Amino acid sequence: MPNMVAILGLPFLTCVLMTLILSHLGIHILRREVIFIDIALAQTAAVGALAGHIFFGFATDSLLGYLCALGITLAAAGFYAIARRHVSQIPLEAVIGVTYAIAAAAALFLAGLAPGGHVHVKEVLAGSILWSTWQDIGTAGLVFAAVGLGFVLFRKPFNRLSDDYDRARADQMNVVCWDFLFYALLGMVVTLAVRTAGVVVVFSFLIIPATVSALLTSRWQLRLPIAWTYGIASSAAGLLAAYHYDFSVGPAIAAFLGLTLALTAAGLRVKDRIRRTAPCARPAEPEANAPPR
Repeated sequence: MPNMVAILGLPFLTCVLMTLILSHLGIHILRREVIFIDIALAQTAAVGALAGHIFFGFATDSLLGYLCALGITLAAAGFYAIARRHVSQIPLEAVIGVTYAIAAAAALFLAGLAPGGHVHVKEVLAGSILWSTWQDIGTAGLVFAAVGLGFVLFRKPFNRLSDDYDRARADQMNVVCWDFLFYALLGMVVTLAVRTAGVVVVFSFLIIPATVSALLTSRWQLRLPIAWTYGIASSAAGLLAAYHYDFSVGPAIAAFLGLTLALTAAGLRVKDRIRRTAPCARPAEPEANAPPR
């Protein structure tokens, strides 16, 4: 038991931190209906980190490597904010899909240029969350807390854009600037999280707990606690499975997050079917020999 705690303690704390911030961001993403914005930004951040490593020799886990990844991520955030405002011929999801495909191709190309490129690709996808350190947790805590504070301070314009973008635009709200700030804050979190957890796990933390909470309740006040509970419980289950069965940690966490979503959806489906097929309650019929009143 002490050995397990020593191995899994820091990775679990990392998962808790990512669940707390990414679940909140995921609820906004679902409201905005731009589901793949996270994986596109994560892939863009990976391109920036690889480019910094190949062309400038920056380690992918160094401050300069992070700044390279953040720079290209902020550029992508600005592009998405402008595209949402000025590109009306195609939906924003299509623009996001195209940029993800381009970023993925660029990452594979850059990985082919670097010695041991396949190792970088694996780290980008699956991460190295098992090797989390106190320094990683401290840095993540500071950045995530700053981003969380930003969302508290700017919650009104963010909620307004998430609820009704067209109405905000019609009311002469500066939608491009507020959208850029939203995507920039998201990009700051994603860029840092991808360094530790990888693209797949970060996307899973962002979308799956928020989706589970949306399935279980329509009340916004309850969605965040539900998402936190599911995310933390799934992280613990994934880490334990990886420890006992020698699985890769990142894929195990993502798999258990997906499993919770599948079980929740199946349970709600069964509950709905039982409710529909249950016989309606009938009023009691008077007994034949009952005396007249």
